[in-house]
Amino acid sequence: MHTSHEKTQTDHIAQGVSRKILSHSETLMIVEVRFEAGAIGTDHSHPHEQITYVVSGKASYHEEGKEAVIMTAGDSYYVTPNAIHGMTALEKTVVLDVFYPTREDFLKK
Repeated sequence: MHTSHEKTQTDHIAQGVSRKILSHSETLMIVEVRFEAGAIGTDHSHPHEQITYVVSGKASYHEEGKEAVIMTAGDSYYVTPNAIHGMTALEKTVVLDVFYPTREDFLKK
């Protein structure tokens, strides 16, 4: 499956936060998330495994019960299913989120 970044719809999901659903199958999904400086990815949880890769920028990532970490380009993290987590962009930041299984809730519009 080829996904054209240029032709992919941008969804504005919070103030200063947008996402593009890129390639996905029934079991795997990659999503680009863009944060303006100071934007907050609110705390949330989901039953999916998640790996996030920081493409550019700098953000503070936090997960319930763990110390917050500052992440920069090239850093990644793994989120276990149902863990409460979120991030705050310390500068303009772009991340790629990989989910297993696919986030069906993202596909329903």
